[in-house]
Amino acid sequence: MLNISQNSIEGKIEKSAYRSFSMVKDYAGARLFFRLLILSFLIMILVMFLPWTQNIQSRGYVTTLHPDQRPQTIHSIIAGRIENWHVREGDYVAKGDTILFISEIKDEYFDPQLLSRTEDQITAKELTVNSYMEKVKALDAQIDALIKTKKLKIEQGKNHVQQARLKIQSDSMNLEAAITNYHIAEKQYQRMEQLHQNGLKSLTDLETRKLKLQETQAKKIGAENKLLGSRNQLINAVVELSSIENQYRDKLSKAESEKYTAMSSMYDAEVLVTKMQNQYMNYEVRTGYYYITAPQNGYVTKAIRSGIGETVKEGEDLVSIMPAQYDLAVALYVRPMDLPLIKLREHVRFMFDGWPTIVFSGWPNLSYGTFGGEVVAIDNFISQNGKYRILVAPDPEDVAWPEALRVGSGANGMALLNNVPIWYELWRHMNGFPPDYYREQAKSKSGIPEIKEL
Repeated sequence: MLNISQNSIEGKIEKSAYRSFSMVKDYAGARLFFRLLILSFLIMILVMFLPWTQNIQSRGYVTTLHPDQRPQTIHSIIAGRIENWHVREGDYVAKGDTILFISEIKDEYFDPQLLSRTEDQITAKELTVNSYMEKVKALDAQIDALIKTKKLKIEQGKNHVQQARLKIQSDSMNLEAAITNYHIAEKQYQRMEQLHQNGLKSLTDLETRKLKLQETQAKKIGAENKLLGSRNQLINAVVELSSIENQYRDKLSKAESEKYTAMSSMYDAEVLVTKMQNQYMNYEVRTGYYYITAPQNGYVTKAIRSGIGETVKEGEDLVSIMPAQYDLAVALYVRPMDLPLIKLREHVRFMFDGWPTIVFSGWPNLSYGTFGGEVVAIDNFISQNGKYRILVAPDPEDVAWPEALRVGSGANGMALLNNVPIWYELWRHMNGFPPDYYREQAKSKSGIPEIKEL
């Protein structure tokens, strides 16, 4: 048999009587097995040169393409007490429909006539503003009248000063004339006295001349007094003119001070009116927050707060709603080392939870139950799970995604990269190399493809 022993049994026994000898020597199945082994080896070598699509696999979930289409919670803007529910879970609500009604719990808003009374206060303050405005107008008229009167009084004072100056000139001329007459009378008296001593004139004539001298002296003194009085009148006129200016300056300053005081009070009242109007609008808007309404068309998914009589705080979640119209997308999370391989408009294949799938990761065209997508957004900041999020929208040129697909469902994604031979992919995996970081671009003028780093 094996020819490993020097003792041969050839010719000593009948081999045909034993089946084992026939199975060991000249067995046809062994030859067939050997041929099949060689054929399998050749087929495996051929398979090694088949194209293989490199891919990056990642786990994600179904979401929406636009932020306003994602599930949201409706909050209470103000604190209140739940009084009535108008919907139940699963109901469809249109934009503006009332979901629930809450009542007030803060004591400063308990007054049922709060708006009307606030409006009455605003009206009263507006009348106060009008009163101050009329007072300002009256003071403006008073100031104008004082300015006109001041001008007239100043002109009158200036005329008095001019009259006093002219009177001084007249009295000065009269004084000069009186002095001249006095000197003439004095000389005549001296001549008369000389003549009397010589016996040429009588004593009566001398006394007459002496009387005449005293009269002219009296007229001279009177003219001096009158001139001094005229000068005093000029001084009084100048003082009076200055007094008029000071007097009307004080009156104008007082009137302007009262005017500015009235304007300040008017502005304070206007500020208070504006503040009360703002407060009135806040009250009016607050009353609208008693009704919690739907921000958009959608379905009520869950009542977070339930029952009647529960109190809620500002900004507290009340109910969650899912928009009725939405564009589906898938959020995938990729490792940082795989992020440079992902580009916008990259093709991605999906396997959704709940849909039967047969997947050949290297031959996406042969896969069954997968759906196509395109990368539309890539985060620039890493997520809390240590990976980067990419957003994938449906591929318009591929099979439409299932209509029964819901937001939040799980999804397995495969980002499709380069096509390489299978032997290259096996060699890459055995050496732990990442997928190719380079992509072939359009040929240059020389006909050699240009390689551009991603």
